[in-house]
Amino acid sequence: MNRTRTIAISLAIVLLGAGVAFAAEGGGGGDHGLPWANFGFRVLNLVIVVGIIWKFGGKAIRDLFLGRRDKIKSELDDLETRRKDAEGKLRDVEQSIASIEQEKEDILSESRRQGEALKQAIIEEAERKAEQIRTSAEASVAAERRMVLQDLRAEVADMVVEAAESMLKEKLTEEDHRKLVDDYLKKVVLN
Repeated sequence: MNRTRTIAISLAIVLLGAGVAFAAEGGGGGDHGLPWANFGFRVLNLVIVVGIIWKFGGKAIRDLFLGRRDKIKSELDDLETRRKDAEGKLRDVEQSIASIEQEKEDILSESRRQGEALKQAIIEEAERKAEQIRTSAEASVAAERRMVLQDLRAEVADMVVEAAESMLKEKLTEEDHRKLVDDYLKKVVLN
């Protein structure tokens, strides 16, 4: 049924094409007779040529068109598969971008935390060193104060000795002086 229909459609197209060609030549006018025999031979010739082509090349032509249709269908299926793969890859890339954003936030947060810890450690170290310097300064001040007090005591003692000596010289007589020297010598010799 399908084959008969195709042949009928082909024959109708040929006849229409031949009619148009005949009218374009100027045939079909009222005075001139239509060479029906010539026209019939041409149509018969065309039908025979189309039949021969259909007999020997019909399967190849049909396979050509069916192969082309299958190829197009295969390409469409392949394109659909590629589109799905591309969508999957796009989702993966979007997830990795979101993951990168999260990693960036984590790294920044960790850097801030480490920075704060380092800042706190530096402050504590500075306070510890300041306390050491303060303690060392206080010890130096105390040592300096002791040295100044010792120097001051030595000076005061020297001054007291000088004052006592000058007072003794004024009040001590020659005989008292000799007696003191003798007592001192006895103490030194006995000891």
